[in-house]
Amino acid sequence: MIKADLKIINGQIYNTFTRQFAAKEVAIVDGKFFQIADKLSDDFKFEDILDLKGSYVIPGLIDSHMHIESSMATPTNFSETAIRFGTTTVIADAHEIANTSGIKGLKRFMDQPSLIDTFFAIPSSVPSTNPELETTGGIIDLEEVKELLADPRIICLGEAMNFKGITSEPNSLIRKIIALCQKKRPRMPLEGHVPNISKEDLAKFIFAGILSDHTQQTPALIKEKIENGMFIQLQKKSLNKENIETIVKNHFYDYSALVTDDTMADDLINGHLNSIIKLAVKCGLPLEWAIYMTTYTPAQHMHFQDRGVIAPGKIADFVVLNNLDGFSIKNVYKRGVPIDKLSIDDEKPFASEEYHSIYVPNRSAKDFTLRVSKDLKKITANVIEIAAKGTFTKAVKKELLVKDGIVDWQKAGLALLAVQERYGKTGQLTLALVSKSINKSGAIATTWAHDHHNLMVLGTNPDSMAIAYDKVASQQGGYLVVKDKEIVANVQLPIAGIISDEPIDIIGHKLKKVRLAMKDLGYVNTNEIMSLSTLSLLVSPSIKVSDKGIFDVKTQTKIPLLLAGEE
Repeated sequence: MIKADLKIINGQIYNTFTRQFAAKEVAIVDGKFFQIADKLSDDFKFEDILDLKGSYVIPGLIDSHMHIESSMATPTNFSETAIRFGTTTVIADAHEIANTSGIKGLKRFMDQPSLIDTFFAIPSSVPSTNPELETTGGIIDLEEVKELLADPRIICLGEAMNFKGITSEPNSLIRKIIALCQKKRPRMPLEGHVPNISKEDLAKFIFAGILSDHTQQTPALIKEKIENGMFIQLQKKSLNKENIETIVKNHFYDYSALVTDDTMADDLINGHLNSIIKLAVKCGLPLEWAIYMTTYTPAQHMHFQDRGVIAPGKIADFVVLNNLDGFSIKNVYKRGVPIDKLSIDDEKPFASEEYHSIYVPNRSAKDFTLRVSKDLKKITANVIEIAAKGTFTKAVKKELLVKDGIVDWQKAGLALLAVQERYGKTGQLTLALVSKSINKSGAIATTWAHDHHNLMVLGTNPDSMAIAYDKVASQQGGYLVVKDKEIVANVQLPIAGIISDEPIDIIGHKLKKVRLAMKDLGYVNTNEIMSLSTLSLLVSPSIKVSDKGIFDVKTQTKIPLLLAGEE
């Protein structure tokens, strides 16, 4: 007699290898699938029987590229929400907490309890470029990488994104990190951040050892990357009919996966990887293949042999669906246990240093003005133009009026962007000008500024900028909006300036108010939060800002804010 935990009857069970559902009975023993059969024998003694009455069963969803910090929640609170939507395993690249708090903060983050299986990537780019271009709270160097490689929770190298370091500098830190990983863990996946890179530049990335990409894709890039041996992880902004048609037409299912990458709290309250599945299906991906690309292919890519399929010996993580048309989730099971019976009892608090991580000088409205020689009447400026979709920017030149030595950027319809070093190291402040952002009186301030997470303020008038700056600094981090000198929306992020200890539902409600307030100020983008927060990301094309200055992303050269003036 075989003592078993659970017997599943009257279920339509997904078979990964045929991509079909079939009526089967399932036996679960010690949290693992034991047998899947037309009818189980009488040799079992079951503790419980689950009658699905025709419902559908698929493996637990696996998110092979994501950032928990994007939810602005702790790993514990994130897991309690994500598991409701069928996500049972994630591979988290926690480079945000590493940038703010170094390896000590990263380890405390990794130690947080979770309802889902959380594996981690080595943050490969902390900082995303180098300390000469941006100031961070921590640095992941070779010694830290060696320490992390000894941790079994680490299963891949996180997205390598330093383009110049990978393609043009053989002795760069990122090249040394890649070489160390190849030596210590030769089969470990090396993840990449490869936006809009092709031909010889793409070959340089792949030659260096980077074999996956999750950034925004086009049909041509998908085809080129897969044909050159890259594994493609499709996130929301890459899901359109043209890209999905490329996957289907070329039968690229085994070489791609669906991922979330970044899921804001106001989106997470409505869904996680299940939402990505729904969108992919809407764009033309057959559901059976969408399931395949969120269970089997991510498991294979990450070298998991114990999950991703409903088969003997695999962990019994599974999702029960009411129907296939709407991908409506009835229940989720973790190791054969329904999630309503799971709990976390051993929460571990973050250290006090994570709650006190903002060290900035006092600033007033005069710090948010551009002053030049009083003899000038006009001046030319390099301006960052924001795209209405995605996170790309481009550099444009604008001729601005000067009055009594003060540049009148407001009259040109621009906003001022200020990035203040927040770690108490230099106190440096960088100013930049931005077009196609906000156009009403107010300001937005945040310490959730990828990847260095210095304090960033965008505004149309100096008084509002000073109010926003003071508030976000005094509350030790956050994301807030000031309209006409009044704070109208605010998410406090007191843990390392990027995380809240509140539940997802509360964070999501507050963040939605921030998003609406940004729109009210005139910010137009498909994701206002991420658009603003990546104005500081020095590896995302094509012109971005740090506390050290304005930079051309590809060449990593500094760009002056103001050029020649006219008297």
